[in-house]
Amino acid sequence: MVALKSSEANSFIARPDPARPIVLIYGPDAGLVHERVEALVRVSVDNPADMFSLIRIDGDELSSNPYRLVEETSTVPMFGGRRAIWIKAGSRNIVPAVEAAINAPSPDCRVIIQAGELRKTAPLRTLCEKSKSAVAIACYADEAQDIAKVIDDELKKAGLAITPDARAALMPFLGGDRRATRGELQKLALYVHGNERVTVEDVMAVVADASAVALDNVIDAAFSGNPPGVESHFAKARGEGTAPGAIVSAALRHLSNLHRMRLAVEEGQSITGAVEGARPPIHFRRKSAIETALRAWTAAKLLDAMNSLADALFQTRLQSHLAETIAQRSLMTLAAAARKKG
Repeated sequence: MVALKSSEANSFIARPDPARPIVLIYGPDAGLVHERVEALVRVSVDNPADMFSLIRIDGDELSSNPYRLVEETSTVPMFGGRRAIWIKAGSRNIVPAVEAAINAPSPDCRVIIQAGELRKTAPLRTLCEKSKSAVAIACYADEAQDIAKVIDDELKKAGLAITPDARAALMPFLGGDRRATRGELQKLALYVHGNERVTVEDVMAVVADASAVALDNVIDAAFSGNPPGVESHFAKARGEGTAPGAIVSAALRHLSNLHRMRLAVEEGQSITGAVEGARPPIHFRRKSAIETALRAWTAAKLLDAMNSLADALFQTRLQSHLAETIAQRSLMTLAAAARKKG
């Protein structure tokens, strides 16, 4: 079975295996899917702008003529050079076309299939994972180390550094979609242009948009024991395009900060003092909710919640088709736990 792990995907895309000319790139992170498809196109043809080198085919169109793909892969280019076919899978079945190409693979033509989220049992995914001449690459919401690398890449391009506090403040706002993440970082770099580094103030001025506010609100509702707030703010966060896994991931990062503050409280510091001394700094609009959460949770309860959230995050990736339900249920469970004494 050829289903690449996330850590292997970038290496394969940089140096594709000629023995596997058919590549399926799919997943819920549409931005990352598109980014990896474009990267693979660039290494597969000499000139992506040349319509004879790069053939684009709509999946729905291909489904009505399954033999077209084999015809395209076996075509010898008039002026030589490498060729690739970029297929955007739609709602119609393209498995017969892809299967025919797999049965007659061409080492001179790479087939790149761009698709959305596919269940483990989806025929297209199963076909590519089981074939010796194909490979499947899944694209899920970025984890912390991936987000950190994207931050470094984008800011390095702009000739900018970032303070540790600013990085920590920035991380929870990113990760739902790779393209959106890069867009936010480019917007931030433009705002900071003329300076040498990004500060917390820059992050709060630029990146804390409606999606970030919705994300903060659903997390604060969960930890302060407000189930109706979780329900309404979760819907708003999803409406702003934040992925379920990204919501749980942000809740985990916030939980870690809460645990650190709660330990300070249990060692004798006041709740207000713990909040004011938090690193990264807490935005003024969140202080009341976080103080409520610190009164509702003990350090021991937060550790238990950390284990539960980590498992929920794993489940959102393992069962992507149930990710939204799993994420919302985990936050509602937190809200219920916050209301219990002891």
